[in-house]
Amino acid sequence: MSKKRPVHPAIIAVWAAVIAAGYLLPVFPILGTGANFTLANVLNPLAGIFFGPLSGALCSAAGGFIGFFIAPVKPMMGPFSFIIGMTTAFTSGCIAWGRWPVVTVSGKGNFIFNGGLIVYIIGTILWFTQETGRSIIRFPLVFYGLGFIIMIAGIVFAGRMFASKKRILAFPAVFLCSFGGLVGGAAVGNFFSLVLFKVPKDIWVLLTITAPIERAVFAFSTALVGVPLLKGLEKTGILVGPPEEDDTSEVNMNTDVKI
Repeated sequence: MSKKRPVHPAIIAVWAAVIAAGYLLPVFPILGTGANFTLANVLNPLAGIFFGPLSGALCSAAGGFIGFFIAPVKPMMGPFSFIIGMTTAFTSGCIAWGRWPVVTVSGKGNFIFNGGLIVYIIGTILWFTQETGRSIIRFPLVFYGLGFIIMIAGIVFAGRMFASKKRILAFPAVFLCSFGGLVGGAAVGNFFSLVLFKVPKDIWVLLTITAPIERAVFAFSTALVGVPLLKGLEKTGILVGPPEEDDTSEVNMNTDVKI
């Protein structure tokens, strides 16, 4: 795979419009949360994978904000629902564009964290700020734990898979990045479900089983859409996706948080 060059802002704007238009498509209820999962949410992880975590997050935020005003079914957080899609894109981008290890120390002695790790830490902390969350530890342990494991696998392997000339490897790469990003975005959405909808403990017990399955289906759908686009856009000269592994400066600039 050739070295990626910066994507023109017009391409990012077009993808934001595609995300917004996706809110006009049919929606699927997310069991027990009072929310709906639109087909536009399948496109949010691709924003991060295509354009990087920062540009992808801005792209999803713009598409989600516009989508709220044109959607026939309003998202659960009203005009602020774009935060979930934005977090999903950011986390997916951090996985796709990140490199192992997720925590490093710079020459100046600063700790540098992969942004996806920060999302998972914040999402877990938010969960345990709520009484219902503290009463059911198994949900974050299973759901967030599985997402975290897949996030690590994505950071370790996805970059190599994207760089490979074997097209078949692009599918698991997109799946890993998407699943990890979707769980990261769900961590934010779950917090608001606890606060806004007071979802009871019994529902979260059921979601411990169904939520990972739902996200796996969504990530699989994202891969079905994303892999042909990656290859098709590359043939037209529009090079999207993470840079080559030796281009570390661009990777670090887009994925890391310095402390």
